[in-house]
Amino acid sequence: MVTAEDSRLVERARDGDTRAFADLVRRHQGPVFRFLLRMTGSRDEAMDLAQETFMKAWQALPRWQPRAQFRTWLFQIARNGALDVLRRRGAVEFVPIEDEPVAVAQDPGPDEQLDTRERYRLLEAALQRLPAEHREILLLREIESLSYAEIAVALGIQEGTVKSRIARARVALLARYRRATGENRDA
Repeated sequence: MVTAEDSRLVERARDGDTRAFADLVRRHQGPVFRFLLRMTGSRDEAMDLAQETFMKAWQALPRWQPRAQFRTWLFQIARNGALDVLRRRGAVEFVPIEDEPVAVAQDPGPDEQLDTRERYRLLEAALQRLPAEHREILLLREIESLSYAEIAVALGIQEGTVKSRIARARVALLARYRRATGENRDA
């Protein structure tokens, strides 16, 4: 289990074991980087913020009181850095979820491939227009698969607030997507 292994590595790292911390970095750098990339829309900023996240975690580790999982704590540090960048920039952008559509079990024809690419493009455009509050909560839940409790800790809000924000974010995303596609389903 990831959390049990993380706990062992964290304890060793807190005692000054740099190899244990390097293992933690290797385990979590991908998800932290992906989150930051999608929050900032900039590969360079995401790389800098990911490095900064792990540096801050290393510096704070001896004083850290584990009230949550290590990865949740990392996402909290990463989120704060991303929000600082977005505030300074004054703009909110979104990076595409995937460069290419997900492979389908059977080979779709050219028309289906074009339709799928267009739907991804429209979904990305809808995501881009969401407020950072909605985008970050969808990324943590749908892309990084954090639980409601983990998201609550990472964002510093109540679990009930997480659930309501996710619900509002999904409704907002669906509404924007439907407007973009011309779909108007009331059923």
